[in-house]
Amino acid sequence: MATGGTARLLLSNGGEAALELTVEPWAETHQIPPKRTWVAVTHSPAADGSWSGTLRGDEPFQVEHRPGSLTAWVNGNCFHLSDVEGTTIDSADWDCPAQGSAS
Repeated sequence: MATGGTARLLLSNGGEAALELTVEPWAETHQIPPKRTWVAVTHSPAADGSWSGTLRGDEPFQVEHRPGSLTAWVNGNCFHLSDVEGTTIDSADWDCPAQGSAS
């Protein structure tokens, strides 16, 4: 999943209603529309491209699913959200590489 310190994660909502997505540790909340897939991209803060991990070491993401919601723990120093066509949903205000790397 990680290439050169960049990791991507597809987040899909196959349901009939919007799915709440919370991106931690920033507590950013979004609604994934029904039948849509979004892409979360993060970049490793470590010079060697490694990840701090959440439950296991060297993991860029951890996802928790509950009825009606997802929480994605992002272990990079920033994140971008886009749809699979590359349309920006949330552009980072941090010192992140260009959003174009999310597609």
